[in-house]
Amino acid sequence: MSKKLYAILSVLILAALLLGACAQQAAPTQAPADEPAETEAPAAEEPAAEEPAAEGDCSSPDVLCVGLVTDVGEVDDKSFNQSSWEGVVAAVEELGGQANYIETKDAKDYAANIQLFAEEGYDVIVTVGFALGEATLAAAEQYPDIDFIGVDQFVSEPVENVVGLIFPEDKSGFMAGALAGMLTKSNTIAAVLGTDLVPAVVAFNEGFIAGAKYVNEDVNIISTYHPGGLDVAFTDPEWGATTAAQAISQGADVIFGAGGKTGNGALIESAGHEGVYCIGVDTDQWETVPEAHPCLVSSAMKLISPAVADLIRMHTEGNFPGGSYMGEFGLAPFHDFEDKIPQEVKDRLDEIRQGLLDGSITIERGTSG
Repeated sequence: MSKKLYAILSVLILAALLLGACAQQAAPTQAPADEPAETEAPAAEEPAAEEPAAEGDCSSPDVLCVGLVTDVGEVDDKSFNQSSWEGVVAAVEELGGQANYIETKDAKDYAANIQLFAEEGYDVIVTVGFALGEATLAAAEQYPDIDFIGVDQFVSEPVENVVGLIFPEDKSGFMAGALAGMLTKSNTIAAVLGTDLVPAVVAFNEGFIAGAKYVNEDVNIISTYHPGGLDVAFTDPEWGATTAAQAISQGADVIFGAGGKTGNGALIESAGHEGVYCIGVDTDQWETVPEAHPCLVSSAMKLISPAVADLIRMHTEGNFPGGSYMGEFGLAPFHDFEDKIPQEVKDRLDEIRQGLLDGSITIERGTSG
């Protein structure tokens, strides 16, 4: 074969090889048998069914939504705002649903804060404190399909969708006073209180005085109300501490703090004084004010959390009671002081509670001046 012919054949063979390689590269890659090819069209979808309401859609009748509006004391006030919120949380955990709160910074915002929940379709709105009474009733009239729970709000004229959750503060105050009257060694006790513009605070104080006198006719009682208005009287722990210190300097060895954060200031101040007992208010403050443990022998409780939870449950059951609803009262456990409280004191307190329940012990009101 001539060199020329050999060169021509070599070129033709090389060209054939190149054409075969290009054809193989251009062929589509086949997907594995267990995976669809990338170009495979998706299967036709069935029409989507109506989806259930998403969590947070309070306009749906299937979602229980509970809102809470505080007074100017914050939700973590370690007192009645916090107790009310804990009742709300307990209810939605049991029943399902969701809960939110709004902390009121200025009293003029009460109505607007309630309306925020109402416009979002909340089922139950809890308003906390005497000062929200008018705004709660006005909102209930504007939104008749919403149930309202007003904590510490007496409802004189029954309204179908409003419950005023009230408590016999004079009775729990009476038990606190009886405890103080039996524990004092100096024969002087004191109450550091929120404003006397709030009937519940006055009831606590009058009960405290009556209970102390019931067990100890000669006891000296120093009762001091905060001089400010509703906007500051329950959020002034510095005043509470100063007032407690002054009472202790006058010989008081049992301090009753009844006034939100103001009262908490009195408890914490008392904890720094040897030989002084202190008594909390509204809830078992052993759980909420650990700084007061050195002196905190008990608390004058109104059982807010279970009452709020019960009323929310009644809403879901369709038997929400309009008008005023009376909650329960009692003294908190003695905790670390359990072994330090004489048995005769415990027995006397049991007798007093029974007397308050059956009416054999009555409380004279108007004793706080």
